[in-house]
Amino acid sequence: MGSDAIALPLLNYLAKEGTRWVEPAGVLTQPDRPAGRGKKLAPNAIKRWALDHGWPVWQPEKPGEAEEARFRELGVDCFLVMAYGHLLRKSLLKLPARGTYNLHTSLLPAYRGASPIQGALASGETVTGVTLMGMVPKMDAGPIIDQERIAVGRTETAPELEARMSEACVPLLRRNLPDMAAGQVEKREQDHEAATYTRKLQKTDAELDFSQPASVLARRINALQPWPGARFSRGDAIIRVGRADWEPGTAAGSPGAVLGLREGALCVASGEGVLRLLELQRPGGKMLPAEDFLRGLPIAAGEAVESRPMPPLVSEDPFPPARHR
Repeated sequence: MGSDAIALPLLNYLAKEGTRWVEPAGVLTQPDRPAGRGKKLAPNAIKRWALDHGWPVWQPEKPGEAEEARFRELGVDCFLVMAYGHLLRKSLLKLPARGTYNLHTSLLPAYRGASPIQGALASGETVTGVTLMGMVPKMDAGPIIDQERIAVGRTETAPELEARMSEACVPLLRRNLPDMAAGQVEKREQDHEAATYTRKLQKTDAELDFSQPASVLARRINALQPWPGARFSRGDAIIRVGRADWEPGTAAGSPGAVLGLREGALCVASGEGVLRLLELQRPGGKMLPAEDFLRGLPIAAGEAVESRPMPPLVSEDPFPPARHR
């Protein structure tokens, strides 16, 4: 069960090595959605993969009794879920005799919820990973079976980390699939007291508050690529930031003051340290290295950019439903 391209390496493994232990019954994925400028209905990457490999595909708006009946008829023994986009109801979770398993892109119990990769990056984690767990009706709260750890680069962006997370699912599944197929996995309960939570991202998350420390700003900028991204205003123009780094210390200027171009980065004063903007994009333009960008749109030292509030991405408590809209 999945709807995002992050699960493609996992599917490739199942279609090759995985057939030593399991016989795939098919793929459950989200319905086709409007995509592109023409907003025509288009299949997601998981459906395209399944059709290319001759696997059956089912696309209910929300899985229910019809799907349960189908899976009973097929004699499905096990569900494997990754980035499907639905909370599964209890009767569906309990249907397969050998278990329902989920791959979540964090080292649980940290970063439960909708945006764990972005949450870990924005929080400055130097190590994150993928967790294989048993599924329960509560979000990302199931018992842990195994984890694959991944080091995080200083200026790594969310797409770059996601690509490595995607590949990390393969050794994790390779270690555990024989026991999963046999229904003999060992599980340990999460430390629920240590849980942290993420939420669905919003367009307003792209705003930057330069009164925050430069390290916080840089990590958030890198975490929120490619959407909603990060941006600041310069007059009537919205300038997008594609990648950032930071310097410790005290900046020679108030937060938001432009310090000029230095070693390939547009430097901006922050609440603590110097924010180094490495890639910039003007409206209608391409994302460019800062030095190339400034040749076409100079931003002089002494200018100031406006700060705007940055909503929190991570919480020690679940975000209320209204925050998910």
